[in-house]
Amino acid sequence: MIGQPQGLPLQNFIIIMEPIKQHKGIVAPLDRVNVDTDAIIPKQFLRKIDRAGFGVHLFHEWRYSDYEGTKENPDFVLNKKPYRKATVLLTRDNFGCGSSREHAPWALYDFGFRLIIAPSFADIFYNNCVKNGILLVTLSSKEIDDLFKQVEANPGIQFSIDLAQQTLTDAKGKKHKFEINSFAKTCLLKGLDQIGWTLQFEDRIKKFEERIKKERPWLTRNGQKQTTK
Repeated sequence: MIGQPQGLPLQNFIIIMEPIKQHKGIVAPLDRVNVDTDAIIPKQFLRKIDRAGFGVHLFHEWRYSDYEGTKENPDFVLNKKPYRKATVLLTRDNFGCGSSREHAPWALYDFGFRLIIAPSFADIFYNNCVKNGILLVTLSSKEIDDLFKQVEANPGIQFSIDLAQQTLTDAKGKKHKFEINSFAKTCLLKGLDQIGWTLQFEDRIKKFEERIKKERPWLTRNGQKQTTK
C-alpha cells in the first residue's frame, strides 16, 4: 500500500486497544496543575518502543521515595489503598504539557487508566491519548472543583461515562456534558487507532491503487524508467 513502512503489512502497526463505550471506575484525585509528560513518565524509562510495562514507572518521582523505585511514597495518591485500582484520573489545568513523548499515555494506559478528567489538556498529549485508547474529558473549572470535593469526601467513589451520549455521571448522579471531536469519538468507540481506522477502507484503497497503476504507471515503483549514467 502507499506509504507502507518497509514493505510490511499495515496490520503490523495497528495499536490494539479496548473500545470505550461506557466505563465506570474508581477515581484517583491528582490535585496538581501543569503536570508535564516527564512527571508522568521520566526520561530514563524511554528506552523501548514496546508499549507494555510502563505502568510501574508512572509518576515515578512522586510515587517512589528512591531512584530505583523499590520504596513507595505513602503520601502519593496512587499508593493509597482506594486508588491502587483506579481507572479514572481527576486532575487540573494543562495536564500532559511538556515534551510530546507518547510513552506518557502508554504508562497511563498500562497502569489501568481509561479516563482522565481535567479543565484542559496539552494538545499533543490529547491526540496521543486518543491514539492509545484513553478518553480525555474536559469540564469547567467549577465542575472540576465540585468533583474534587466529592472524591475527597468519599475516597474510592466511582464516576461513569457514556461516550455515545457524551456524558459523565458523578457520584451524586449528576450528568456532566462534555465535547469531543467526532473523529476521536469514532476511534474510541470502535477501539481503533488511525491505522486501524484507515484499514476500514482497505478495499477502496486497493481499487484506487490499481487504477493509479494503470492510469499513471510512472508513479509506481514498477513503472519507473531506469536511468543510466
